[in-house]
Amino acid sequence: MTLRLLAAAALVLGVVSCAGPSPTTGSGNSLRHDEWGHRPGPKGFDTVIIDAGHGGKDSGAAHHGLQEKDLALDTAKRLQRQLGGKVRTILMRGDDRFIELDDRVARASGKDGTILVSIHYNSSGSGVRGPETYYWRVDSHGLATRIQRSIASVSPSEAGNRGLERRRLRLTRNPDIPCVLVEIGYLSNASEARLCGDPAYRDKMAAALARAILDQKANGDAGTGPLPRPINAPPSRPTDAPGS
Repeated sequence: MTLRLLAAAALVLGVVSCAGPSPTTGSGNSLRHDEWGHRPGPKGFDTVIIDAGHGGKDSGAAHHGLQEKDLALDTAKRLQRQLGGKVRTILMRGDDRFIELDDRVARASGKDGTILVSIHYNSSGSGVRGPETYYWRVDSHGLATRIQRSIASVSPSEAGNRGLERRRLRLTRNPDIPCVLVEIGYLSNASEARLCGDPAYRDKMAAALARAILDQKANGDAGTGPLPRPINAPPSRPTDAPGS
């Protein structure tokens, strides 16, 4: 190869390297924390951080005599019991306390062999119902897909919701480990609120979450479809426009 061709090849390689890691080659071991997560999802992880949304002064959605913060904590504890003995679990909060979103991110980040699952309950128009799962990182797609499939199979019906959604949020973009945010159901829908208020239903949802998590642990992304394209977006901030 001539010197001119070598220089041209080096220039091309330099441009490619600036694009960040690709979702096919990844950025090394998928069990190690990584800022971008442009890689396949994890397999064989040993720790699950379970984040019960809201808490303390922040009640979250409140409809039909139910508060999101209470249901999220109850579901998080049920999920912890379902996963007991199969994987190490850490509760982000074990009682009714408020934790800032950025503090949740900081507590989850920097840990190898770990995933984050944030549990919430939703609110919208009274006709919308059904579970949703949000992700952003490429390495969270398989886990999010498994979770949405599993919890949707428990829900008696879905109407007007987003299902599986790629969205840049502080708990889907900012942690440096695979992370998803799960909306179990809409408290603003009277029928679904009655379901979500039933401990037996929350136990079924926790079991569905556990099955999806353990399936990801055993099989990685196998059977969850093609990986989404990597997006080099900045961390999510409180000043971002809604939905960004």
